[in-house]
Amino acid sequence: MIKTAKYFTFTFFMFLLLFSCGGTDPDTDLTVIPAPTSVSLSPGSLSLAQEGGTSQITVSAPANPSFTCSEDWVSVSPGTFKDYKVTADVKVGPNDTYGKRSATVVISSGALQAKLEIAQDGKERTYTAQPGKNDAWTMANKLSIGWNMGNQLDAFSGNTPNETIWGNPMATQATFTGVKKAGFQSVRITVTWLDKIGDAPDYTVNPTWMTRVKEVVSYAKAAGLNVILNTHHDENNNDEHWLNIKGASEDEATNAAIKAKIKGLWTNIANEFKNEGDYLIFESFNELQDGGWGWSDAFRKDPTVQCNILNDWNQVFVDAVRATGGNNATRWLGVPTYAANPSFEQYFKMPSDPAGKIMLAVHFYDPNEYTIGDKQYSEWGHTGTKGKKETWGDEDHVREVFGNLNAKYVEKNVPVYLGEFGCSMRNKNDARAWAFYKYYLEYVVKAARTYGLPAFLWDNGVEGYGKERHGYINHGNGTYMGNSQEVIDIMFKAMTSSEESYTLQSVYNSAPTF
Repeated sequence: MIKTAKYFTFTFFMFLLLFSCGGTDPDTDLTVIPAPTSVSLSPGSLSLAQEGGTSQITVSAPANPSFTCSEDWVSVSPGTFKDYKVTADVKVGPNDTYGKRSATVVISSGALQAKLEIAQDGKERTYTAQPGKNDAWTMANKLSIGWNMGNQLDAFSGNTPNETIWGNPMATQATFTGVKKAGFQSVRITVTWLDKIGDAPDYTVNPTWMTRVKEVVSYAKAAGLNVILNTHHDENNNDEHWLNIKGASEDEATNAAIKAKIKGLWTNIANEFKNEGDYLIFESFNELQDGGWGWSDAFRKDPTVQCNILNDWNQVFVDAVRATGGNNATRWLGVPTYAANPSFEQYFKMPSDPAGKIMLAVHFYDPNEYTIGDKQYSEWGHTGTKGKKETWGDEDHVREVFGNLNAKYVEKNVPVYLGEFGCSMRNKNDARAWAFYKYYLEYVVKAARTYGLPAFLWDNGVEGYGKERHGYINHGNGTYMGNSQEVIDIMFKAMTSSEESYTLQSVYNSAPTF
């Protein structure tokens, strides 16, 4: 027993000696981990597929961090903070839009911060053919949803076209690449010619201006877009431009001179593009009228006088293009009603065409006081509030106008397209106005799809809210403007969706209610 006691005394002494010399208990880790001096994360960013899901990140920080998400479709669930580290689950919902979206998660530890950038792909854009077996329905499928490059090559000062005079930047290849990426199938390139047209008898177009027009058309072609090319602000609204339909109705010599100039201009344009494929369509005129938009005394006295002149001018256009040969012999051509108003279709006469490839062009901004008017009503449709909406032009009017075009033309194998439609932008912070704005555009485009009418959104590049604010795609780089992506996605769905449950009636049933 004495020997055993000495043995334990010696063992305890050696343990104390070992501990005092820096030894450690094998069951106790006393290593000191230094606190980090910054917030770091791994990985530093996330790139996710459209369907979303849950990813993990590891965060190193001097104190337990907090997480703040910039978008409500992202959520973060952190685990236990230990040894200055925490692993967090980052959950991202499915992206039901057609474009990429992004979000930022700010990770804070005291005064220190780091940012996790998240990018997510959108839904794949798919195009489903509409029902119908004739050429008109085929063209509706081909042109589908279109975009107007407005206030660009149609801009002018005095009698001179100028691409940037109305505030838009020069168009680039990126413009049309972005338009295509946004889901548009076609573009309408509106061009004013004015003093770029030379003197009689040749009416040769200024070569610099023609070269620029051809360059812009080539951008659209390279992006895989169909193109409609026209004469735009050459029409006379205030007795100041050469397509003076009021003057032509009052004097035959004036009419003859204008017809000669139409023939000369379109002969020159057609010759420049005669070898281009069937992606390219020519459109004779824009909104030809006498300045009164159908309400002038002269027009109301006898609408047929000016409408018959326009019918003759459309025939001059067709004959001039066909005479240049090449692909112009069979190219599709668009011709408008008076003021491009579908209500004046009753006075329209289809031009004679050996190729049988004429399309009717109309515009649709009804009711004007909601879409672009001075009153700028804030609501539209059957659920709109009396006093906050126009007294006419609701859903039944849309169906009546489009149904008439379908019955008289589309079903009789004559394509019709909405060369322009739209509604001035509303403030997204005004929930009611924003809801009705989206509903109007969705209903109009879904109705266009239902009745076989391809539709071209008017885009003048102007941001903000109020009259004539139609900025959707940046005309210089092709990016979305403001809150336009949400609206474009809605219109894309309305024109292209093949969901059986998504009908014009279902859109009507989902009208805003407050």
